[in-house]
Amino acid sequence: MRPKRKSSRRERSGSILIIAMMFVVVFSALAVCMTTLSGNSVQLASNHHQLGCALASAESGLQVMRYWLTRVTIPNSTAQEDYFAAIVNSFANDLAANGISNITVEANGFIPAVTLQTADGQSFTAQIEIQADQPNILEVYATGGNDRITHTIKVCYEIEPDRHPVFDYGIATKGPLHLQGSCEVDGLNHNSEADVYIECEGIVDALSMTGNTAIAGDVRIGNPDAEASVGNPSSIGGETGQDAIDNHVTTAAPPFDFPELDIVRFEDYVENDLDPETDTSNDMTLENIRILPNTNPHFSGNVSLRGIVFVESPNIVKFTGNTDIIGIIIGDGDLDFPDADNQLIFLGNVSSQSVSELGAGFGDLREETGTFLMAPGFSVSFGGSFETLNGVIAASAVDFSGNAGGIINGTVMNYGDDPMAFTGSVDLVFDHSAIQIPAGFESEIVLQYDPCSYSVVEP
Repeated sequence: MRPKRKSSRRERSGSILIIAMMFVVVFSALAVCMTTLSGNSVQLASNHHQLGCALASAESGLQVMRYWLTRVTIPNSTAQEDYFAAIVNSFANDLAANGISNITVEANGFIPAVTLQTADGQSFTAQIEIQADQPNILEVYATGGNDRITHTIKVCYEIEPDRHPVFDYGIATKGPLHLQGSCEVDGLNHNSEADVYIECEGIVDALSMTGNTAIAGDVRIGNPDAEASVGNPSSIGGETGQDAIDNHVTTAAPPFDFPELDIVRFEDYVENDLDPETDTSNDMTLENIRILPNTNPHFSGNVSLRGIVFVESPNIVKFTGNTDIIGIIIGDGDLDFPDADNQLIFLGNVSSQSVSELGAGFGDLREETGTFLMAPGFSVSFGGSFETLNGVIAASAVDFSGNAGGIINGTVMNYGDDPMAFTGSVDLVFDHSAIQIPAGFESEIVLQYDPCSYSVVEP
């Protein structure tokens, strides 16, 4: 029989000690790993935080730059090669005029660090540039962050003439608007193309509609004290009576100055003077002509006008035959002093096409699009029909009567304070589908933000 073996307490104690030490080593290693991982996570989180702050700073810089750059204006006469200097000067002058001292712009377009948050050292710098191969694009780089981490974002602004709000309207008049008979003002594509703006400064009776007249769009009147009279069954926006006034007539509308008229640019295209002895009862074709003062021609035959018709004042020019125009009619009167001896009268049928349809021999004139008639100091009246008048009509007085009507690709603008009258069966349809900045209307050059240009610049 085998004798029983006695367990050794010392052996058991040694085994337990070894196991305990193994656990200590394992947990120590885990602790070291956890500490290392935690440290890395903290560092990673810190890096992400700083990257986020850098991106936020760059975004803030973009918004600051956007605020100031959208305020930049430079004269329309600025040469393309002078755009950059003019933009920088306008930017700097605007900052100074508003007492802004923490933002400065250097002559090379660099904007030194602008502090956003002192505690974290967050700031942004910016750079504006125009590349030689893209002279109408202003590039803006905003870099945000601190001394360790930065982030740069790039956006672009298009350098282009500002579009004047007057061209959002079918009719814009400084004086009152009177509609009588069965006149209609409509939009070809949308009722808003037939919107009407009436300045009517100091005149209470801004709008008068009698008979069966209609304005498809809305009416906005600058004078807060002005009144509108809409007799039944006349309508505005499809509604009659008081509903037409309550729902479609706004007084105290935001005012704006009518754009300046630049007729000088068109005189350079004139090549021939109309002989005062010309028998204007005959059919004829005239190209780039000047009508000398006091000629007072009456075109009773069928006349084709190509290019510029430059009418010097005083002159009463009458068209009673069929008039076919691929060009622009210009009157050189004084906008501030309209003269009763300055008149352009269209009693026959008128057809019109854009100057872009002229032949190559007319050169740069083919680029002077969007304007049909510009005659400061002249009154203009239409009594005949037309299929399309291809551009804006602007004069010191504008009237439509009889069966005058057709499509007008642009705005009719009355620069005078006397009432603008529509009488008879006038039917005007406005088409703004190809609206643009018409030739001869001076507008400042501005910066238009291009949201599609946003990009992150890789370091």
